[in-house]
Parts: sequence; C-alpha cells; structure tokens
Amino acid sequence: MSAPAKIRLGMVGGGEGAFIGAVHRIAARLDDHYEFVAGALASTPERALRSGEKLALASDRNYPDYLTMARAEAARADGIEAVAIVTPNHLHAPVAEAFLKAGIHVICDKPVTTTARDAKRLAALAAKHGRIFAVTYNYTGYPMVRHARQMVAEGKLGEIRIVQVEYPQDWLSGPLEATGQKQAAWRTDPARSGAGGCIGDIGTHAYQLADYIAGIAVTELCAELSTFVQGRRLDDNAQVLLRYANGARGMLWASQVAPGNENGLRIRIFGSQGGIEWRQEHPNQLHWAALGQPVQIVARGTAAANAAAARVTRIPSGHPEGYLEGFATLYSEIAHAIRAARARGPKAGRGVQFPTVVDGLKGVQFIEAVVESARRGGRWVHLPAAAGIG
Repeated sequence: MSAPAKIRLGMVGGGEGAFIGAVHRIAARLDDHYEFVAGALASTPERALRSGEKLALASDRNYPDYLTMARAEAARADGIEAVAIVTPNHLHAPVAEAFLKAGIHVICDKPVTTTARDAKRLAALAAKHGRIFAVTYNYTGYPMVRHARQMVAEGKLGEIRIVQVEYPQDWLSGPLEATGQKQAAWRTDPARSGAGGCIGDIGTHAYQLADYIAGIAVTELCAELSTFVQGRRLDDNAQVLLRYANGARGMLWASQVAPGNENGLRIRIFGSQGGIEWRQEHPNQLHWAALGQPVQIVARGTAAANAAAARVTRIPSGHPEGYLEGFATLYSEIAHAIRAARARGPKAGRGVQFPTVVDGLKGVQFIEAVVESARRGGRWVHLPAAAGIG
C-alpha cells in the first residue's frame, strides 16, 4: 500500500527576521507529512519575494502578498491544501478569511485574532466552508502534557480543587522595542498585537494549557495588568485569579520582566486525591503525588507513561523531546485530519487531537476579560462560554 501524498503547505509571514515561521517549517517537516510549496512571507512585496527566494520557493509560487497567493493557489490543480499563518496578530483574521474563502485549511499561530468578534466570525466561516482551522498552542503536543490530561480525565487526582499556572520570561525587562528589535516591536504595539501585551503573547499559552489539562471551564476572573517598563504601551506583567465551574480556584501569572526566567511555563493541579506538576523547561518529566504517597517522577518514554503520552512519543527515554517536537506533534495531528478530509481519505484514527478555532476563541475571550477586569480596577468579570461555536 502506497504512502499517502504529502500535504501541500503554504505560509503567510515567517520571512526575514521572523522567529516563529522557521519553527513552523521545521515542525511541518519533522514527521514528513508536508511539502512546503508556496508563500507570501513578508508584509512588503520586496521582502516577501526576497524571503521566498532564500527558501527556494518556485518563482510562480513566491507571492508578493497573501491575497494574490490565496487566489492563485485556489486556481491551481496542485494548489496548497493548508496555509500556516505566522504573521503578527492583527493580520491573522484577514489572512485566515481569505484562505478559508478560497477553500484552504488554516493553521494559525496564537492568539487566533485580536478580538473575540473576529474569532467568532472565523469559526463560522470555517464551518460554512467545511475547512479545518487549527491553532498552534504547541504545548498541547508534549507527551507529558497529554499524560497529565489523561490522568485528570480518568479521575486519578480526584475532584480538582486548585489550578496554578505561570509563564515568566525576562527578555522584555528593558525597553527592547526602542532598539528596533522586530519581535519586541510588534509585541508591544497595540495596533499589531491587540489589547493584550504579555497576557496576549504568553498568558494565553498558560491559560490554554490549564484549560487543556484540567478540562474545566473558567467562569470568572479577576486581573491586574502592570506595565513596568517606562513608555511601554502594553502590559508586561499579569496576575489573574480564576474561578472554575466546579468550584475550583486558580491563579495565573505571566511576566516578561522577571529576570532569571527564560521560558518558565509551569503548571500545578491539585485534587482531592493527588497533585501533578509539569515544567516546560523540563518537559520529559511529570511530578505526581498521590495523597499520602511519596512524590513520583513519571518520565516520557517509560512504562510509567500512559497511552496518551506514548501515542505522541517518538524516541526512547533519556533522549529529550521538547519544543520543536511538540510543535511537530500538532502538525502531524493536523495532517491526519487533513488527509481524512480528502475525497476517499483515510480515517483520522482514535486519539487525534489539536487545538481548533474554538480554542482560539476561548483564548481571545480570556484576553478581553483580563483587560476588562484590569481596566475596572480588578473587578470580577464573567468569562463567556465558547463551546459549540463553529
């Protein structure tokens, strides 16, 4: 039986000076499901074409802008099946809309849009056109995160009582945006980043990780946003209290001005029968404490890891899997779904999962609620449900 054809992938954004575009391209290649064939890789025609040339795109598929790309690729018999959107946040919605209308699946970086209104509109558009809309909350691809989620779902922690998640960094502790550094410049610009700075950039990752593992809706939140670097136009530190639908309580801290922290995503969840802890900088181990028992370290790739972790584990224990592999897991899961969507395509198989536009909507609703709570002096704000959208 022949292997299924590779998925023809295009990309918008991710050209000169970009970070995340290269990550997406590596992730798409890692498990050999995709062929990168087309792109509109920058915000100006000159930079876009130059970026495509450097990546050896064919001249007739190296586009000056995303609208030209969407029209041309939709008209080709060998046009792209999916597009990766890796632009600054303010372009996610118009780019996604153009490709959904062209009948092309979308793989979008987070946050999916800068407003919940746009996210709802895209969810409806994806449903109308029958297209897959994935959002790359990449930490859901880590084996031990999936192990943790299965533990919670199986009730091993008992009734969930406490959720604590944090994501500290230090790279914006000074006015880096004033130096012209590209990544800092757009992330601290409300016109390109949206209403949230730190809370939108990394706070949404923390929130989505907690949502994914705990599986319980947040009903209310109370937030304080701070901007410590003088002259900065968006928050660089966020502290949020969370109330869950089952009565659990949570806390979220995100900061980009915490010296000594590089990428310190960490989550702890405690229930009536035990607690778990996972750290992104040590992704291959999960700490598990059953009530009254010694703390255990569960390692990826060992017999102690459950089926959910084993399913997305590539290599034996002792060989670390991390950021790129987590991203690649999402791309592989999305590939299964895209192939299943093909005419006479294979079934996706049990266990295939990845964040969708609904998860993206939940993330934007979280940002908006945090910003509103902070604006109102830390008042408790209701968080709307996104279930069933799209």
